[in-house]
Amino acid sequence: MYSPKYIITNKILQNIGAIEACREVVNNAPLIPSYEKQFQEEAALSSVHHGTHIEGNELSFTQAEGVLGGKEIVAGERDIQEVINYRNVLKYLDQTLSEDQKKDDKHFSYSEKQLLKIHSFAVEKLVPEEQRGKYRKVQVILRNAQTGEVVFRPPPAPEVPYLMEDFFKWLNSSEGREVHPVLRSAIAHYVISSVHPFTDGDGRTARGFATLILFAEGYDIKKLFSLEEYFDKNAFEYYDSLRKTDLTNESSFEDRDLTGWVEFFTKALAIELTRVKDKIRRVSLDGKIKEKLGGKQLSLNERQMAIMEYIESRGEAAMRELKPLLPNISEDTILREIYSLMKQKLIKKKGSRKAAKYAIR
Repeated sequence: MYSPKYIITNKILQNIGAIEACREVVNNAPLIPSYEKQFQEEAALSSVHHGTHIEGNELSFTQAEGVLGGKEIVAGERDIQEVINYRNVLKYLDQTLSEDQKKDDKHFSYSEKQLLKIHSFAVEKLVPEEQRGKYRKVQVILRNAQTGEVVFRPPPAPEVPYLMEDFFKWLNSSEGREVHPVLRSAIAHYVISSVHPFTDGDGRTARGFATLILFAEGYDIKKLFSLEEYFDKNAFEYYDSLRKTDLTNESSFEDRDLTGWVEFFTKALAIELTRVKDKIRRVSLDGKIKEKLGGKQLSLNERQMAIMEYIESRGEAAMRELKPLLPNISEDTILREIYSLMKQKLIKKKGSRKAAKYAIR
């Protein structure tokens, strides 16, 4: 049975701590249903666009949105098909998880069938039919596009079924289930990417299966985030982290040290969830302010919103806390913004002079 090797570093602990804190905020945020649905659709679109763009898809975000909306887009057929396919991957994940919820099993059970299904959807109409949802029968190598140098040589094709079987044994084992879900997702992504079990579509399949684990094990976070977006915007670090992990032991797949990759993966999720948390807090604050203003449209500037968000998140704040928040703004200007907020009856002053603190009314 496969047994992943990695060390729980301080970076990983910090990232997991941030993930848990954001998860708590997002899952308990009283989002209006229409907002939640809108944010979920935006996250899904982001996953589809960035999940294909990272591999060279040339559609813009707007074009990808048009394709998913059924519009006629002037673009390469393969690019269009890749976007449609990745949307179908996400639909398959939803369907699989929905079906599992009807069962009484204690744990979600993972299988090679699910992996092959994800691959089949990801490469529909892009590879020969006999290669869809089937492990590769040939050796594949990845070369540097500029130099032609071999940068990655996955395990020989005959080893693929056995490596994947060993991985799934670990994933479903009691030992494997003791590992934190985010780490399990990171490990699954690396294993699929590095074994490279298919002739094409391995990256999309790895990211899709990693998402399945997060969603199945309580880390769907209302489906408001897109790991693919972070990976795409940090593509060099993403691929570099995978390759550096390969190099920790080129001759033995089972003995590679996954620590660096797990650090990157957990950092990616922590940053993405922090972005989502901040977005939800802002929407929640906007709603509270509009309620105080009797439903009127907000007319606060960026400095005033920053002050409101800071006070809202901490309950109250003194001037010495607000000054670092707006480092390039004079104290007199900050005071003017505070007085404006007080005049609109959005915040109140507690205490006087230097000891004064400001709180939401």
